[in-house]
Amino acid sequence: MSSTNPTTPLWEVFIRPRNGLHHRHVGSLHAADSALALQAARDVYTRRGEGNSIWVVRSSDIAASDPSFAEPMFEPADDKIYRHPTFYEIPDEVGHM
Repeated sequence: MSSTNPTTPLWEVFIRPRNGLHHRHVGSLHAADSALALQAARDVYTRRGEGNSIWVVRSSDIAASDPSFAEPMFEPADDKIYRHPTFYEIPDEVGHM
């Protein structure tokens, strides 16, 4: 099971539900390596068999943008309408998109 030892790496856990198309962050745990992190994540976060896939990522390996710089970070995309698929017709055969 997970430990709270500060020298043991912290892992972020993402689970894809059986009926889902993408992984969701469900929590964090401490583990010595990725194999132990996967095992602990399975034991802690999928007790009822609701998961289809588990990802574990060391918290220290996650790079995140600073919310205080959100406007300059995301504003340039607003002038590129082709990046927003609001005017495309998606055929029914495509399925989930």
